[in-house]
Amino acid sequence: QVQLVESGGGLVQAGGSVRLSCAASGRTVSIYAMGWFRQSPGKEREFVAAIIWRGGSTYYADSVKGRFTISRDNAKNTVYLQMNSLKPEDTAVYYCALDATLSSRPPLKGAEYQYWGQGTQVTVSS
Repeated sequence: QVQLVESGGGLVQAGGSVRLSCAASGRTVSIYAMGWFRQSPGKEREFVAAIIWRGGSTYYADSVKGRFTISRDNAKNTVYLQMNSLKPEDTAVYYCALDATLSSRPPLKGAEYQYWGQGTQVTVSS
């Protein structure tokens, strides 16, 4: 079994920054991509960002482009999400996910990921 452990969430003021981390451990799998999703109360889970493990191509939701940056450390099997210029509407539980299925498609949908972390709360106060 693959375990994903997120860290780095918390309370931050609007305009501030937070860096999330997600470390993968357990059963060895070939990582195609890792991504971040978020869910606010009463809303569906939404895609935030993803990174292709080999090559490093990145994808972002329009709502976070220019503010969030996804990166990875291959040696540590860890993905990061640097969140800058945070807004109250960024408040959500953030989940990291791992896609172990090799593909040519951009990994933008939650259904394409096989492993999920437990989530970490990010609250942005106005």
